[in-house]
Order: sequence, then C-alpha cells, then structure tokens
Amino acid sequence: MDFSTLNVNSSSSSSSGTTGTASADDAGSQDRFLKLLITQMQNQDPLNPMDNAQVTTQIAQINTVKGIETLNTSVGGLSSQFTQMQALQGASLVGRDVVVAGNVLDITDGVGQGGFELSGAADAVKVEVLSPAGQVVDTIALGAMGSGMHSFDWPTTTATNDSGLHFRVTASNGTVTSTPTTLMRDRVNAITTSGNTLNLELQNSGSVPYSSVKALN
Repeated sequence: MDFSTLNVNSSSSSSSGTTGTASADDAGSQDRFLKLLITQMQNQDPLNPMDNAQVTTQIAQINTVKGIETLNTSVGGLSSQFTQMQALQGASLVGRDVVVAGNVLDITDGVGQGGFELSGAADAVKVEVLSPAGQVVDTIALGAMGSGMHSFDWPTTTATNDSGLHFRVTASNGTVTSTPTTLMRDRVNAITTSGNTLNLELQNSGSVPYSSVKALN
C-alpha cells in the first residue's frame, strides 16, 4: 500500500515553482495589455478619441481577470490545505469501525450484525442470511419499518467471520417490492489521499471515499 500521498510536504517545492511561473505570466499579461492600450491610444482617430469611460473599462477588465486568477490560486491553495487537514483528522479513524455500503455479515460473540437503509416506509422487511455460495441459511422477518437506517442481529452458535456469510434485504409496501441499500461494519486499516479526495482503506471493502461512510462506531 502506497502512503506517499499522505506526505503533506511533497507539494511545497512544486507549488513554489508554479506560483513563480504564474506570477511571471500575470506580469507578462499586464505588460502586453498596457502596451496594446497605449498603441490604441496613439493611433486613435483624433476626431473620435477614446473617452475616459472606455479607458477605465479596459483597465477594469485586466484588473478583473487578474483578480479572478488570484482568487483561483487562493482557492486552489485552500483546497490543498483542506485535504491535508482531512488526512490528519482521518488518521484518528485508523483502527476504528465505520458503517459503509456492503453486505458482509459481521459476527462477534455469537451474534451476526448488519444494517440497511430504507428510502421510504415499508409494510414488511425481510433479511436473508446467505452462505458464500448464495444459499439461504436463515430468514429474519422484521415487520413494518420506517424510512432511514436500521440494523439487525442474527444469533448464531457456530458461525464466525471466517464463515464468509453475507446477507440481502427486501422490503415491500403493498404490492411494491424494493431492495434497500445494505450496510456493513468494516475496520479502517489506513487512509490515503488521491487528488482532493480522502480515501479509507478498509479491511473487507478495500479503498472507499470518506464521503461514502454512513456512520462511525
């Protein structure tokens, strides 16, 4: 696993070089604009010269462009700093459990746990525990439930996390049947950054963006 992207100092030299280049480009653009404006004024029609409003407008235009470029540079710097702050805060999640989309059953002390999210109220919700081959091991009838996130417990005397059990959830409201989003608990092993995205390296789910985390345990 490559942790080089967490090196917050790696962008210092390149940022400095980019800033220097950007400054030179800005200065060059302003110089060319002023030369063109002076040439335009020197060659203007004496009977129809540029008025002060035209000159002021053109000068305001170059200042507006420079202001936008400066703002973009500032926003880019803030975005980079925000990503670095996210990485530092995300480091505190290493070793903790999070809830993300997935259907792996988490079994601890003889109890299997999972969750799901309903987009609307349901008359009946059913959870099916599945073997690694997809065969139904057990069925849990949860009855009517409201919208939002829910969890369930499945008691077992023989299964463990090494059993490879997973689950699926179906919900019905009248004659309409839907498949809610299944949720699972997973352990954060590390964090990485890619561009401006903070990613969590999870034990079972692999790399997922931090924004996909539904809850923290």
